[in-house]
Amino acid sequence: MKKLFVLIAILVMAGILLVGCGGTAATPTQAALKFAVYAINSEPLTSWDPAIEYSNGIHVHNNMYEQLLRYDAIEKKIVPLLAESYEVSADGQTWTFKLRQGVKFQNGDPFTAEDVKFSIERTKQLGAGASYIWSAVEAINVLDPQTVEFKLSYKAPLDLIASTGYAAFIYSRKCVKEDNTWIEEAKGCGTGPYMLKSAKWGEEVILEKFAEYWGGWQENSFDTVVFRKVAEPATRRQVIETGEATITVELTYTDIEALKNNPKVKVYVEPSFQNLIAMFNTQKPPLDNVDLRRALSYAFPYEQVIKTAIGGYGRQSYGMVPYGMWGWSDQLPRYTYDLDRAREHLQKAGYGEGGLKLLLVYTAGNEAEKSAAELYKSELAKLNIDLEIRGMPWDSQWELAKGPAENRQDIFMMYWWPDMPSPYSMLYSTFHSEEEPLFNLSYYKNPRFDQLIDEANELTSTDRAKAEQMFIEAQRILLEDAVALFIYDRQDVWVTVANLQGFRFNPAYPTVVFFHQLTME
Repeated sequence: MKKLFVLIAILVMAGILLVGCGGTAATPTQAALKFAVYAINSEPLTSWDPAIEYSNGIHVHNNMYEQLLRYDAIEKKIVPLLAESYEVSADGQTWTFKLRQGVKFQNGDPFTAEDVKFSIERTKQLGAGASYIWSAVEAINVLDPQTVEFKLSYKAPLDLIASTGYAAFIYSRKCVKEDNTWIEEAKGCGTGPYMLKSAKWGEEVILEKFAEYWGGWQENSFDTVVFRKVAEPATRRQVIETGEATITVELTYTDIEALKNNPKVKVYVEPSFQNLIAMFNTQKPPLDNVDLRRALSYAFPYEQVIKTAIGGYGRQSYGMVPYGMWGWSDQLPRYTYDLDRAREHLQKAGYGEGGLKLLLVYTAGNEAEKSAAELYKSELAKLNIDLEIRGMPWDSQWELAKGPAENRQDIFMMYWWPDMPSPYSMLYSTFHSEEEPLFNLSYYKNPRFDQLIDEANELTSTDRAKAEQMFIEAQRILLEDAVALFIYDRQDVWVTVANLQGFRFNPAYPTVVFFHQLTME
């Protein structure tokens, strides 16, 4: 999904260190204090443009660019970032931000309110990725170089919006206007602690320290950060144990249990807003039949998948909103594994004898998704349903889903996480009606559902309790229509080298490691 590079041998690694550190070749041990490697299971980003990126690049862009605010999901509070403070009018439709002084972009441009206005207006105009978060903004007014005012056409939680992990980044207007190559080369247009040094598309991104970063630097901060695709989980385990990687994720749960006994690493089990879903193609036969979708929902082995695929590090979902976020409710109905009820719905759908062949796609390299798909295939075989499971690179998986309707998959499995800490973020991109598919890969269209979540979003700033009930009711509609398998809400398990200091995961920014906060002992 929105998802999370193929590790080369140690000698090649040393060569990369030569390029990344800009000096003589060094071993990982020699470079450890100043050089960090984040080993991830998929390509590091899908677009250089921070206004467009809406997938894997969340972890790269959040180290290069910054938002006005940041949301601390653990403490449940707003943290100042490029804005030092803000005020909201009594009617909830005028928001005024006082900007931090003395901030520079990486190309030397001063950060001003004009850059805020330009960035958000450009993001809205492009209309890509998560730009929908700014839909309430009617006008942006520069009151002075350090003050910017947002006028809204309806009430919306602009503090949460301005802290979103996608589409809320501020970048230099001069950089964009005068040198459009920044879109592909990302040359110094952000205010973040790191800037682009080099990249190999689809495999790795190397960032270097921005020495004049407004947040300052600790003595043992990282000068260079590498985001590298390491597709195989066995290799990710190997590189974290040998110290070739500083941090990694998405290991098998057998490996995680073994690593807990390795003094060279630390294992962190962290709260997460990520969940695993499998979206049914509601527009293409045979899954345009709601009873067939219900049958498939009852045939999924939820508890077995949670135990086997993620080692018990999660719980079965009640809907699209994950456990721990407001809008989650255990009063919602949910499907449980029940082959007898699956057969009943197959009979209603006219497929009592089975005989179906379906295609499920998942992201190659994600062992949990692979395991879940394999267990599902086994259960569907008992119903005489042949499920083809196909692991694909994320770009290919997504391209198939957005391609010609007749060629699309039947079931699209992926992890999802919120843009902002609101149920609207979980529900809008995935199931709100779209003319052209982006992430609504169930291709679902329901005006009543759309209206409910749109109205609930407007109420979020003024009547959260009522908004929450509307979000819960909207999820009830999704469950009744069986638009997807809502499989589990997971915990995130991170593995780092033992001497890494300052690691603290924020579930509002899934997969993001804020490297500026980290040091090595």
